[in-house]
Amino acid sequence: MTQDKDISPTPKKAKGKKKVSKTAQRRAARSFAVQAVYSWQMAGQPIHEIEAMFHTDNDMTQADVALFSEILRGVASNSKTLDEAYAPFLDRALDDLDPIERAVLRIGSFELIHRIEVPYRVVINESVELTKIFGATDSHKYINGILDKLAQRVRMVEIRARFEANKKK
Repeated sequence: MTQDKDISPTPKKAKGKKKVSKTAQRRAARSFAVQAVYSWQMAGQPIHEIEAMFHTDNDMTQADVALFSEILRGVASNSKTLDEAYAPFLDRALDDLDPIERAVLRIGSFELIHRIEVPYRVVINESVELTKIFGATDSHKYINGILDKLAQRVRMVEIRARFEANKKK
């Protein structure tokens, strides 16, 4: 008597969904946040309506929903201050920024200024990656330069400590 064997090329997965890393959840939250901030900038709808729409229209089960909300609400309520923070480093008028660039700059600025528990290099890297996904071809270089200059202003202590630690190695 012969036995039937499972000869599929991949092992059977356990029931349920694969656990998503915290890093991946935060990256997904930031991705949704860029899209939501962009929508808010373009449509001018109240932020709570845009947030509700994103929760309804998207599968956010693999995103850090609390981070998404914090970023979205934080950017909306601090947009003027955030714009003033990075504006000195622009080579053009604020109104001439591409809407995606503006959304990413606002999110990156928010995280640099208000989420100091996130290392500045992570904030800049995540912003660059978002711009590569959603922005124009080379706009990630522009975003990197502006957020790097802002970080030097608002995260001076962190940058100096990192420099000193690297000198001792």
